[in-house]
Amino acid sequence: MLKIEHLTKKFGDKVAVDDLSLNIPDGQICAFIGHNGAGKTTTLKSIAGIIDYEGKIEINGIDVNKNPLEAKKIISYIPDNPDLYEHLKGIDYLNFIADVFNVKTDIRKSKIECYSKKLEIYNDLSSPISSYSHGMKQKLALVSALIHSPKLLLLDEPFVGLDPISSHAFKEIMQNIAKEGSTIFYSTHVLDVAEKICSHVAIIKKGKLVAYDTMQNITNNDSLENIFLEIENENRT
Repeated sequence: MLKIEHLTKKFGDKVAVDDLSLNIPDGQICAFIGHNGAGKTTTLKSIAGIIDYEGKIEINGIDVNKNPLEAKKIISYIPDNPDLYEHLKGIDYLNFIADVFNVKTDIRKSKIECYSKKLEIYNDLSSPISSYSHGMKQKLALVSALIHSPKLLLLDEPFVGLDPISSHAFKEIMQNIAKEGSTIFYSTHVLDVAEKICSHVAIIKKGKLVAYDTMQNITNNDSLENIFLEIENENRT
C-alpha cells in the first residue's frame, strides 16, 4: 500500500528526513515514533503531498509526485493541530469534505452518523465549530478523515485531546478499518497504545529510519517503551 524509497527532505542546510525507505502492506496499522524533531511530521506531510521532497513515494501503486491528485483521492491526512473552518457548523464541514471526495448522500449520512456517534460528537454537529473545545475539534477532524473510506490514513498524534472513551472508540475504529483493508500510518508518543493496536512500528531518529518491523519482532518480549529508550540512548551526545 505505502511504499517509500529514499525519501529525503531538507530545509536549507538542515536534513529533516534522511534517505528513508519503508514498505507498509495493506491492512496494517503502523506506529511512527521518534523524539520531537526527529522527522515524523515532515515524513507524513511528504506522503500526503503537502511538501516537496527527494525520492519516491507510492500509495497503492500511485506515484505521489507524478499523480498527486489521484493519490490524494485515496488518502486522509490529519495534522497534529488540524485547521477547520470554524464559521461552519460541524455537519456543514463534514458535508463539505464529503463533497470534495464525491461521497454519495446515503453513504455520507451513514458514515457521519456512525463515526460521530462512536466518538460522541453527533449531538454537537449542529453547533458552530468555533464553539467546540480542542477535543471536539479533534473528533470532528477524525470523522472527516473517514467519510470517503481512505485506502491510507495518515495521522499525526491522533489521540491528543481525546477523552478516554473517545480514545478507546477510535482505537476500535482503527482496528476495524484495517481489517477492511485500509492502511494506517500514524505518529504517536503514546507507546503503550501503539504496542497494543499496531501490527508494525517504524522508529526514526534524527531524520533516519533506525528500525522497522512487525511489533512482535521489534519488541521481542520487551516493551516498546524500553526498546525506544534503548535506541534513543545509543550514541547519545
